[in-house]
Amino acid sequence: MSHPHPELGRPPGLARGALRVVPLGGLGEIGRNMTVFEHEGRLLVIDCGVLFPEEHQPGVDVILPDFSWIRDRLDKIDGIVLTHGHEDHIGGVPYLLKERGTIPVIGSRLTLAFLAAKLKEHRIKPNEIVVKEDERRKIGPFDLEFLAVNHSIPDSLAVALRTKAGTVLHTGDFKMDQFPLDKRLTDLRGFARLGEEGVDLFMTDSTNADVPGFTTAEKDLGPAIEAVFRTAPGRIIVSSFASHVHRIQQVLDAAKVNGRKVAFVGRSMVRNMGIAGDLDYLKIPKGLIVDLKELERLPDRKVTLVCTGSQGEPMAALSRMANRDHMIRIGEGDTVLMASSLIPGNENAIYGVINGLIRWGANVVHKGNAKVHVSGHASAGELVYCYNLVKPRNVMPVHGEFRHLKANAQLAIDTGVPADHVVIAEDGVVVDLHKGRVKIAGKVEAGYVYVDAMTVGGVTEANLKDRRTLAEEGVISVVAIVDAHTGKLAEPPDFLARGFNYDDTTFKVLVPVIEDALAKAAQEGIGDVRQLEELINRAVGNWTWRHWRRRPVIIPVVIDA
Repeated sequence: MSHPHPELGRPPGLARGALRVVPLGGLGEIGRNMTVFEHEGRLLVIDCGVLFPEEHQPGVDVILPDFSWIRDRLDKIDGIVLTHGHEDHIGGVPYLLKERGTIPVIGSRLTLAFLAAKLKEHRIKPNEIVVKEDERRKIGPFDLEFLAVNHSIPDSLAVALRTKAGTVLHTGDFKMDQFPLDKRLTDLRGFARLGEEGVDLFMTDSTNADVPGFTTAEKDLGPAIEAVFRTAPGRIIVSSFASHVHRIQQVLDAAKVNGRKVAFVGRSMVRNMGIAGDLDYLKIPKGLIVDLKELERLPDRKVTLVCTGSQGEPMAALSRMANRDHMIRIGEGDTVLMASSLIPGNENAIYGVINGLIRWGANVVHKGNAKVHVSGHASAGELVYCYNLVKPRNVMPVHGEFRHLKANAQLAIDTGVPADHVVIAEDGVVVDLHKGRVKIAGKVEAGYVYVDAMTVGGVTEANLKDRRTLAEEGVISVVAIVDAHTGKLAEPPDFLARGFNYDDTTFKVLVPVIEDALAKAAQEGIGDVRQLEELINRAVGNWTWRHWRRRPVIIPVVIDA
């Protein structure tokens, strides 16, 4: 089994007839999925998603893949293939199209409809190519075939790439639900047919590779959702991902049976469900959906609200309801149904929202106390099935943290793929397929690119470190007016602090500390303002550490008297 090594250098030029695979996101993390394929001087991108920030990345909106490896070859990209419409697979597309807007974007009808709504906000009109399962299409030197897979969003696709270097089968995100709500099965016959033809590289979804058995079918959630609708005494507020069409279909069906009306709350929910309804992926019973204002006139037992915020996002509708910062006031008799997963890293935020809702009197039904969510990803049993069907010559697990990639690699080996034909790569690790074998060829830059308000890539790790320090340690500003001739303070310095328990006398003891630092500077002939500010920074920093065990951000400002 090949593992990436930190000392990997830049990859050499691509061998004649070889295929290069470069994951720029999604390997070693859940999200930011993006893989670049290079063959005969041309490039093909599969997915271009975003990663959502964690608590240690304050102020960041989303995190993008790093495009720097392909930036000087944007004209060589023949297309961006999108496997499905989730943010972690399409969220980065607007930022790539801002660099070259004419790149063809290839995907299924629903995926491109979700993308078009997103691009409209960025004022980008995409060059779209709509494809569907069982379709083949030649894009540059890549002969693509699309296969149906089921996932937690309709119209998901796996992609087979036939090239002179061999055939790659990329599953995208998938599972093998045998009773899908939309009757659209994962095309295992197609997987087997490709296996017979010969799959040289199998790239498989690893998200649930460490979960034994098979992922529960979506239809098995029906009884738990119906029980909520049958027994809830008052309003039902459902929170879900704004793209989870199947789950929301179950909610609409249960509302219809139990004589309730439904309103969508939140911009992304209203937009996406509108698109899904218009394209007939969401079957909306006539007269079921009403305006929020009309819903207010109905008795509580007739009311269902469907909103965003199942991950505890601070600005989403459910979090605002929990904080009493929303027009919908949660109270006794309300039932909140949180119909989605806990994304790793979001647990504290989600439980904070649950506690807030319970405090106002709501009954909260969630994954922890009822069967109201199933994963959209194949568990170990399904992955093993796929390995045995496809019988790939080489395997490269994708989509997941390192533990998921490793577990998936072991499954491949357990089914008979030779260990030296299984490669575990991480973001930026270059894998070449040449003469029927895969090998790690080097490493390229694939760091985090932060979107922060209106800036893309402007925020660095150093900025985030400062933000964390400001949040945890506080800040002290020191304004010192210094006599340029004597190097002494012309008047006592002004202090302004945040994040400390202090009064007017707290910083008086710092005045002699600053005077000593300036005196030493004068003796050594240091008069440059920047150098003096650095000396004050160090002196004040040492003092605060000795007296408070704190390392605040110190902002010294020296003014010539």
